[in-house]
Amino acid sequence: MNKRPEWLDSAVFYEIYPQSFKDTDGDGIGNINGITEKLPYIKELGCTAIWINPCFDSPFGDAGYDVRDYLKVAPRYGTNDDLVRLFDEAHRLDMHILLDLVPGHTSWEHPWFRESMKAERNEFTDRYVWTDSIWESPEGYGSLRGISDRDGSCAVNFFTHQPALNYGFYKPSRPWQQSMDSEGALATREAMKDVMRFWLSKGCDGFRVDMAGSLVKNDEDGKGTVALWQDIRAFLDKEFPEAAMVSEWGEPRQSLAGGFHMDFLLHFGESHYNDLFRCAKPYFGGEGDASAFVAKYIDSYERSERKGLICIPSGNHDMDRLAKHIKGDNRKLAFAFLLSMPGAPYIYYGDEIGMNYVEGLVSKEGGYNRTGSRSPMQWDSTANAGFSTAPSEKLYIPIDPDPARPTAEAQLNDAGSLRSEIKKLICVRQAHKALQSLGEIKFLCDGAYGKPLAYIRSSGEERIFAAINPTSAACELNAGGKPGEIIYSFGPEPEITEDSVTIKGGSAVFVKLS
Repeated sequence: MNKRPEWLDSAVFYEIYPQSFKDTDGDGIGNINGITEKLPYIKELGCTAIWINPCFDSPFGDAGYDVRDYLKVAPRYGTNDDLVRLFDEAHRLDMHILLDLVPGHTSWEHPWFRESMKAERNEFTDRYVWTDSIWESPEGYGSLRGISDRDGSCAVNFFTHQPALNYGFYKPSRPWQQSMDSEGALATREAMKDVMRFWLSKGCDGFRVDMAGSLVKNDEDGKGTVALWQDIRAFLDKEFPEAAMVSEWGEPRQSLAGGFHMDFLLHFGESHYNDLFRCAKPYFGGEGDASAFVAKYIDSYERSERKGLICIPSGNHDMDRLAKHIKGDNRKLAFAFLLSMPGAPYIYYGDEIGMNYVEGLVSKEGGYNRTGSRSPMQWDSTANAGFSTAPSEKLYIPIDPDPARPTAEAQLNDAGSLRSEIKKLICVRQAHKALQSLGEIKFLCDGAYGKPLAYIRSSGEERIFAAINPTSAACELNAGGKPGEIIYSFGPEPEITEDSVTIKGGSAVFVKLS
């Protein structure tokens, strides 16, 4: 990692699912101009950067993660010019925009794939992962078979309509498995560089990369994929050194080695992220255990050379809303944690006001159980919660029917609201480098059952003791130094002595150490 955009070090991100954020043309679907209109709202909250879920042309079998044209904004969202205007307006407000790059697969409607299906050899024959025979499926992957005159089966990455792009195999074991340096694999890599070059030249500030660790197949410990991203990082350092890159990988030791600036903590695999927010007894629900999460976090932290560049989101479009499992003021405690950890925090749109997971919705565009986390943003108490002027039956996804649903308007004017507390926390984070992305962390208490989470964040001479206690019991903790000024607190006031802090149940506190 040779280059690093300085703005990323203090970034607080806001994730936008464009379909559901703000509709300005009355068709029931959110659009780019709606995001531009609401930039002041996001800035007022304190967020400095935005991650937009895929907004490119797509048949929308997977909500835009099935790309049909990487270089064209989906018409339902607007035009390329609208997106450029969003970049410009964000920059005017000293904000930054990451687009969602989907390099692992396309839609089966992409022109590249249409050409690759032809029996006659052409420029795109090797753009995707094909076997040599219709009777052989790629081992370990789903496949498309019998769809054209071409003899072979094509690997898919997720849904059936998402054929896998060919970046080669780290250790080819079959005749049809191409090496990473094969002509076809290198052509795919260069095509993705062209996509990145196109949007970066128009003002995009970088990318959140979908399934970043999955590109090279038969990849031993991610070695091939790391090497691939190192090559892309070299291209970026030469042409776009300020481009920020955040990976959906879940293994920071690999992604950071590949040249990414930060890595997403995933809600699946071994992260134990769900132990905190989404399980039968989540830690921030008041009755859970965070110790397995802390152990895995420390392991990742140490194995990535204590860089601490692990992004922890409040949620995203792929998981239940935070509010489904964490209730009342415990949501404020969850955000006290999220906004005092290393790496850039990500706030999923609507989580700042405690939007509900909407039960019982029919799947929309491949959402299935995720659809309930993708309902329209609730702006105010007008029709459709201020999301759209369209008839309710034309909305992309129905509005939460709960008459007590939260709104941004109401919480903006309520000093005791969740949104107001999050705004306060972001202000505290931005005032102290120790609490920002690059500050170091040392855990003092791992949140085992009945215990608080406590840690020291530090940067240079600044050291801050942070403790969050969603349990009902008070706990005395050695502060790891002499406690001084309280820079943030929520809930019952702590008891502070010469070298300890007793944190009460249902509270959080950040204390400067001397």
